[in-house]
Amino acid sequence: MEKNFDEFENIIGVKFKNKDLLQQALTHRSFLNEHKALKNKHNERLEFLGDAVLELVITDYLYKEYPDKTEGDLTSIRSALVNATTCAKVAKNLAVNDFILLSKGETKDTGRARQYILANALEAIIGAIYLDAGYESAKDFIMKNIAPMTEEIVKEKLWMDAKSKFQEKAQDIASITPSYKTLKETGPDHDKKFTVGVFLGETLVAEGTGNSKQDAEQSAARHALQKKGWD
Repeated sequence: MEKNFDEFENIIGVKFKNKDLLQQALTHRSFLNEHKALKNKHNERLEFLGDAVLELVITDYLYKEYPDKTEGDLTSIRSALVNATTCAKVAKNLAVNDFILLSKGETKDTGRARQYILANALEAIIGAIYLDAGYESAKDFIMKNIAPMTEEIVKEKLWMDAKSKFQEKAQDIASITPSYKTLKETGPDHDKKFTVGVFLGETLVAEGTGNSKQDAEQSAARHALQKKGWD
């Protein structure tokens, strides 16, 4: 458990009065399962708190920054800013990977599961800052590390789901509104797989599969964006 948390404080630019809060924020449940003698706490409660603080700060920021955006657009932009992908990216930039306490098994996994662990740890860090130094300090951390990503998300329309983005592109470029048709259903009722096609007029542009029609439509739209070079 040799981690230099002072070094991590220097990286994130935050000094904790209560160092135990920072260690808790960086302790994954799996680590304690391997080290049962330790009296440490894992970071899930801090994550719960940090998630709420993050959402409030970002909501307040977007409301003031984009007075002309609709409620629906603001909700989508907020989702893109606080989702696991964005939070994991910020966590990586802050070297959370080098300081988080994980089990040996979790340490070896560098795939999608690690992304969620990093994202949750970032939220836990926000929760720890909030408890240690108050709302304004947590807000400063969020505005410094997460809010700056808004410009790219809005400019590149990364906040739009694939169906919305494909529809906008199709209407702008081809003057056609896409349509979706279920091409195939397989599997038992409790585990169905759907194959959906997205069409421009009578032309099938791409197909997608998913466990629901909605997921299959999103998959088809993503493939269509790629095929058309509109992504």
